Amino acid sequence: MARPVVHFEIHGKDRKKLQEFYQALFDWRIDEIDAMDYGLVAAGEGGPPEGIGGGIAQSDRAPMVMIYVQVLDPVETLRKAESMGGKTIMAPVDIPGGPTIAHLQDPEGNLIGLVKQ
Repeated sequence: MARPVVHFEIHGKDRKKLQEFYQALFDWRIDEIDAMDYGLVAAGEGGPPEGIGGGIAQSDRAPMVMIYVQVLDPVETLRKAESMGGKTIMAPVDIPGGPTIAHLQDPEGNLIGLVKQ
C-alpha cells in the first residue's frame, strides 16, 4: 500500500515574515507555537477544505520545503532507506501529545520527514 503525504513544512530564517506571506497569499489560518518557533497551518475547518495541513518553521537550514510521509514503522523505514543509499538525519522522536517523527535524506540530498500517527 502506498504511503500518503500527510504534512508539509516551509522553513525560513524569518518565520514570522513567511507566515504573513503565506497567510495573505493563500488565506491560510496559521496558529503560533512560539515555544517551537513554529506556525501550524490548519487543514479542514479554518484551513484549506481539501489537502493537508503543515507548518512554517524558523530554521538555520533555510530555505527549505519538506514533506512528511505517513509510515507504519519509522525505524524500519529508515533502515530500508539506508539500505537504498539514503541517510538517517533525525532518529524517531515522540512529539508530546502528537505523533512520532523522523527525518531522512534521499540519495540526492532531499530531506523527507516520516510520521507515525
